[in-house]
Amino acid sequence: MRRILTTLMILLVVLVAGLSALVMLVNPNDFRAYMVRQVAERSGYQLKLDGPLRWHVWPQLSIISGRMSLTAPGASQPLIVADNMRLDVSLLPLLSHQLQVKQVMLKGSVIQLTPQTEAVHEKDAPVAPKENSLPQVAEDRGWSFDIAGLQVADSVLVFQHDSDEQVTIRNIRLKMQQNPQHQADVDFSGNITRNQRDLALSLKAQVDAGDYPHVLTASIEQLNWKLQGADLPAQGIGGEGSLRAQWQEEQKKIAFSQLNLTASDSALSGEGSVVLADHPLWALNLQFEKLNLDNLLQREDAVTSGSVSQQGQSQKSQPRPVIAADGEVADYRDLKGFDAQLVLKAKQLQWRGMPFSQVSTQVTNQAGLLKFNELQANLGSGHLSLPGSLDARTSTPVAVFRPQLENIEIDAVLKAFDYPIALTGKTNLSGEFSGHKIDAQAFRRNWQGQAQIRIADVRAEGLNFQQLVQQAVERSTNVRAQENYESATRLDSLSGNMSLASGKVALESLSGRSPLLALDGKGTLDLLQQQGDMLFNVRVLDGWQGDPELIEKLKSTAIPLRVYGKWQALNYSLQMDQALRKYLQDEAKRRINEWVERNKDSRDAQDVKKLLDKK
Repeated sequence: MRRILTTLMILLVVLVAGLSALVMLVNPNDFRAYMVRQVAERSGYQLKLDGPLRWHVWPQLSIISGRMSLTAPGASQPLIVADNMRLDVSLLPLLSHQLQVKQVMLKGSVIQLTPQTEAVHEKDAPVAPKENSLPQVAEDRGWSFDIAGLQVADSVLVFQHDSDEQVTIRNIRLKMQQNPQHQADVDFSGNITRNQRDLALSLKAQVDAGDYPHVLTASIEQLNWKLQGADLPAQGIGGEGSLRAQWQEEQKKIAFSQLNLTASDSALSGEGSVVLADHPLWALNLQFEKLNLDNLLQREDAVTSGSVSQQGQSQKSQPRPVIAADGEVADYRDLKGFDAQLVLKAKQLQWRGMPFSQVSTQVTNQAGLLKFNELQANLGSGHLSLPGSLDARTSTPVAVFRPQLENIEIDAVLKAFDYPIALTGKTNLSGEFSGHKIDAQAFRRNWQGQAQIRIADVRAEGLNFQQLVQQAVERSTNVRAQENYESATRLDSLSGNMSLASGKVALESLSGRSPLLALDGKGTLDLLQQQGDMLFNVRVLDGWQGDPELIEKLKSTAIPLRVYGKWQALNYSLQMDQALRKYLQDEAKRRINEWVERNKDSRDAQDVKKLLDKK
């Protein structure tokens, strides 16, 4: 055991002595010109090293530099600027005058991928058919150059495409190790800042750069992310996932497949691609096992200040600051800058508390002409389809949708948009609506359109039309009504035409019927003021007790009923006296005519007949 320890101590002493001798005998500044020349020959980039190079022995033999920069040919600004750079080198190659760099580490660097840092080629420069991406064969120049790893810490990446807004990635931590076949293991984390939002991102991936820059393939096995900031829930949105991505240089195309991603309680899979040309082309095919938009999107302000938000929408979010501009920016202007094809399917989708199922969407965009060729889903036992288009090619966007609703519960829709109207029933609707902006507030204020509507199994809480009419009749006649304590109006069906203009809904040709009640009417609803004014002609068909002749007359007499005021505090006006007065007048006239007919030869009967004819 003592011999083993002695041997180890001797080896340690020799190693320390050898390193010390190497540090004393080899000057790292001898590599400066060589490194600069090799970078220029292989890539055309200019490497600048400020300050002297020095050795760092423990725990890894390294060369430490001061401030460094890397600039593309003809660029006005450096691509990379770092406070210091560390080169981890192999010991044995140094003994034979070779510099083998195992790893490069940059700390406190700023990486700029902007138009100012791009290489500028001379106009008359020849174009190579294909660059050789493989390392050059080491020539007998006394030194060779090779890198197996890269580390970046406490750094910033600034990305900007042409005149687009800058994207900043902060707190970058990158570790990459590659083998001789240019297959690398990558460990990355950072924070992406844009539009008052912060995305914390970390991933582990395997990258195949064997044919880079022509093809670059990455298999991301572990992806974690969290998005916080403006227009998002206070707790943010986060999840994890995996995917396989590929960059194709000739086509300028990024493609991804085998996507599996979670976002809060939503789960996404699918594939897609984007061609980064002057006019980008997107193609996405996405499937959701569950998509909860209530937890992903900020909801517009509730219609009423006292309304209760639906589940998943009660969390307050940080509003986005208002940015002053010289003029009003057109909505959806970004749609003009690309083409796209989107196919989206979701088994379950929740929006504004409404649980949709079997959602299917097919959308295309052609330089600002957005077409919803298919947008359909099931809601409960009903089905809805919402095809339409959005034309954003002009300064004023125009959206047109043609909704088709089949057996949709109307109370679910009213609750989703916080309308305090206690109305239930299965709704069928067919129509066309248009506006300039697609959101709930714009629909209430600025949209217009027409539709035919029919509601089955209607129940309107708050006012019982049958009870109102029968109670008024009881007070004026000897006819009695069956006791009815229900505070709701029930109809088997209610149909009519509706039109929308600037927040006001006009209802025409309303017609409803049940075994107890028949009505027709018209009126208006103000979506902004949440008030209405409706006029109905009501006939009560059953529930009477008393004079059969009067009851038959009441069944055929339409009683005018006006319902008006705020939706949460409706008023009504029942013109029962006019209807009864007309009935009594008609009844009196009928009996007088019968008397005149029986006594038509008498002088009194002739005088009465003349008097009736004058009236």
